Amino acid sequence: MITDLSVYAYDWFNRLSNMQQLPLFQRQTLSQTRWLSPLKFNSRTKHLLHCCLLFTLIIIFIFQLIYSTDQEAKKFDPIAKYGVFACTILYLLRFLALLALPQCLCNFLGLTIYNTFPKKVKLKGSPLLAPFISFRTVTRGDYPDLVKSNVQQNLSTCLAVGVENFIFEVVTDRPVNLEKHPRIREIVVPLDYKTKTGALYKARALQYCLEDDVNILGEEDYIVHLDEETLVSENSVRGVLNFTMRGKHEFGQGLITYANGSIVNWFTTLADSFRVAEDMGKLRFQFYMFHRPLFSWKGSYVVTKYKAEKAVSFDHGLDGSVAEDCYFSMIAYKKGYTFDFIEGEMWEKSPFSISDFIQQRKRWLQGIFLVVHSPKIPFQNKLFLTMSLYAWMTIPLSTSNIVLAWLCPLPTDDFVFFNTLVAFVGAVNVYMYIFGVIKSFSLMRLGYSKFIFCLIGALCAIPFNIVIENIAVIWGFFGNKHKFYVVQKQVETL
Repeated sequence: MITDLSVYAYDWFNRLSNMQQLPLFQRQTLSQTRWLSPLKFNSRTKHLLHCCLLFTLIIIFIFQLIYSTDQEAKKFDPIAKYGVFACTILYLLRFLALLALPQCLCNFLGLTIYNTFPKKVKLKGSPLLAPFISFRTVTRGDYPDLVKSNVQQNLSTCLAVGVENFIFEVVTDRPVNLEKHPRIREIVVPLDYKTKTGALYKARALQYCLEDDVNILGEEDYIVHLDEETLVSENSVRGVLNFTMRGKHEFGQGLITYANGSIVNWFTTLADSFRVAEDMGKLRFQFYMFHRPLFSWKGSYVVTKYKAEKAVSFDHGLDGSVAEDCYFSMIAYKKGYTFDFIEGEMWEKSPFSISDFIQQRKRWLQGIFLVVHSPKIPFQNKLFLTMSLYAWMTIPLSTSNIVLAWLCPLPTDDFVFFNTLVAFVGAVNVYMYIFGVIKSFSLMRLGYSKFIFCLIGALCAIPFNIVIENIAVIWGFFGNKHKFYVVQKQVETL
């Protein structure tokens, strides 16, 4: 033990001496990061610390809800105090919180069973043996500069990894005039093109690519669907190669983070930290454990085998055009196709404004509503998606419990198990924001002060995010459910 300490001290002294020989600006930079080196935990240690933090938060919530109340609040007759009708309403509002229990449980299991800080993705075979891959971006053509820049950057990343058999396809309603390149293909959707069922928006463009006179892919080739702003990382490219070379599942999806590069809007980025946690939680759990999209999936970082994608298709009428990704996953689930989680992360940007953030959430809510109420999808395939949707739609009622629990408390002794579940749901949802920040932001890059500020910011953003979600839900009830709102993707430069 003493020998180990002496060796460590000697090593630390040598590093300190070497620092003195560096220029001033390098010494200042190293002084902020070198002292963190003892805190460089390995992957498993980081995961265990994260699990301890999650369990601690759950215990605090349970204790605070059940065991910290006074004796009078623990046991009394609510009917005598509030009346039968009011008491029934109060309990129904409390039970609404349990609609989110399935997805909270899957988030909890995904964040604890599987390592949340995996090591660098390693190729499990030669890229030369990988199937042909099309990286396909769909755009309306509103942001040509953004599309051109991202295609070039993603192309460079793929070449750096050593991918050989691939092409980038940009499917657009209006020409973006990409430069001529053997690995880049621009597909302009004709104005007069119509699908058999009248699909619109992104679904129409995606279906156009599957037409026999447009498609250039073979049945065993793969497609990686990207959004306009999506940037691939080397880890994600290796993950995609491993997925395609394994060839065990027809569909796959991986992690997307929103805090890489410059951040346009800190509030929306911190709010999207919840989505990062969902990718590592329920998305990963449902694909690793069941290989089925129990809660659907997202529309980006989607990897599909061409033969399977064509069989499922994006041609599902108006109801399948607003949340085409969700509808597609449910049809694939119905047809018996299997899914898997892909290692490595891709990078995107959160909405640049609060109004775009609300519009985005409103469109997702309305699109998923159309999917859940579609007669073409069996109920057993959309059971968990339905519970998730109605947990979202009843947020205005669920959040009223925050006030009602204080104004009209209910006895805790009679419903200990129920209150424990409610506390579990609350703790997991709060922790999702914390973990999303931990996963999105680098401590070594930001330093302690900025990193802690981001954690506090995410927690402070929760009540405001709840208000915004309420606005989106209420607006979604009255708005046109077949409208496809496109958020701003490109930062205007001076």
